[in-house]
Formats: sequence, structure tokens, C-alpha cells
Amino acid sequence: MELADFLSALKEVRKDQVVVTTMASAREWPNYSDGPLDLNYAPSSMGQGPALGLGIALARPERQVIVLNGDGCTLMNLGVLVTIAGLRPVNLVLFNLENGVYEVTGGQKLAGSGRVGFTGVARSAGWERVYEIKEAEELRRELPGILRGNGPVFINVKLVARPGPSPKPRRPMPETLRMLSEALAAGSAGRQAR
Repeated sequence: MELADFLSALKEVRKDQVVVTTMASAREWPNYSDGPLDLNYAPSSMGQGPALGLGIALARPERQVIVLNGDGCTLMNLGVLVTIAGLRPVNLVLFNLENGVYEVTGGQKLAGSGRVGFTGVARSAGWERVYEIKEAEELRRELPGILRGNGPVFINVKLVARPGPSPKPRRPMPETLRMLSEALAAGSAGRQAR
């Protein structure tokens, strides 16, 4: 599946959730949605997307938080999987976008690429709702139900690698964080989809 297939399917079902993106998803998600509830974390700190999403989910338990994390980012911070499973935020959904490479740093192959079973890692860390999706059709069929249930939810999405440039922020990060903070404080959807 292409990243564009995944992002398009997510945009179709996304309502007023906070969406936290890193790396390749931070580069592409603003083409689908670029509103106050989109934390396109660029420049990214590889591996920190789930921790950012966890903090938002714990602070705003009434709002679902969706984190788009690359497989390289997941490997950079495996400990956060145990932390999230232990805290059990019912409003957190973590998509692990598996393409086997560090996409925004030149396409270098990940250590363990093709051998690491991310769903097995998530289950071993204590996640109860774990899914793996390989095809766009399956994603469109399963995504609404996945987002309706309680979390935390871990979804491994198999993607084709398409190395490209590092994400560039569309606005200064302090402005992005201010917009998100204001939208969360107001409790409004405030989402502007493209």
C-alpha cells in the first residue's frame, strides 16, 4: 500500500481527533489536513511521536488522539510501547507505518527489516488491541471499526517505501503548538481539511 492510500483513507474517516505526525507522514499529512488539531511535528524528533500523543491523550481524555509513526521511529523508542500499554489511555490510536527503511533520511534499510514483527512486539508490550493491515481495501473496510473501539490501539500498516526529503514545517512549530493548544482548550473541532 502507498502512504497516500493510507492518508486518504484516514482523512475520509477522521472527525475531530488530534492527529500527530512525524517523519514521512509529517511531510505528507498537511496535503490532506492542516488545521489546529494537526500536530505535524516537523522538524521531527525521531521516535517521539507516540510520547507526544500519549501526553495529549492523558491531558485530554475526552478527545481521541491518532499518532502516525514510522517503523524506524518505533524502533528508536520501543520503551514507549510498554509505557502506553501500562497507562492504558482509551483514547490513543498508534499507527506504525512499516516500510522497512528510514524514509526521510535517504532510504537506509532498518535493522531487522523483514524480520521484526511489530504486532508481536506490541502484544508482548501489553497492547490488547493489535491489528496488521496490508492492503488499501482492507484498511478502508476495517478503519472505521478500529477507530470506534477503546484503546490503546496499535495498528501496523504495511507500506511501500518511497524515500523522499525530510518534512518541512508549513508554519513555525511554536505557532502550530499554540493553535493545537487553543483548539484543545476551546474543545472545538476547528479542523480545516484540505
